[in-house]
Amino acid sequence: MTSHQGGDGGGGRFLFAAGLADLALTTCASAWTAARGLLARSDLEDLAAQGKEDLRARGRLALDRVGGDPAHLEILARHARTRGAGGPGA
Repeated sequence: MTSHQGGDGGGGRFLFAAGLADLALTTCASAWTAARGLLARSDLEDLAAQGKEDLRARGRLALDRVGGDPAHLEILARHARTRGAGGPGA
């Protein structure tokens, strides 16, 4: 019987890679099962909209936590919005 330890000519690396591959396959299999369950839902559009709103809210909270100035494009968008839809190019 052979020993699979790090000092046996790279066998440890092989076992590490095999374990990593097994973990990846297991994770992919469970993700695939979850995705199939998600696609079977009839309220998928509502669920996606709620997820989008949740991500935006999380983004706002994260930016508020940092306390930095608003992004340059955000300032431009706010400025354009205050000009209204009646201007040129509308």
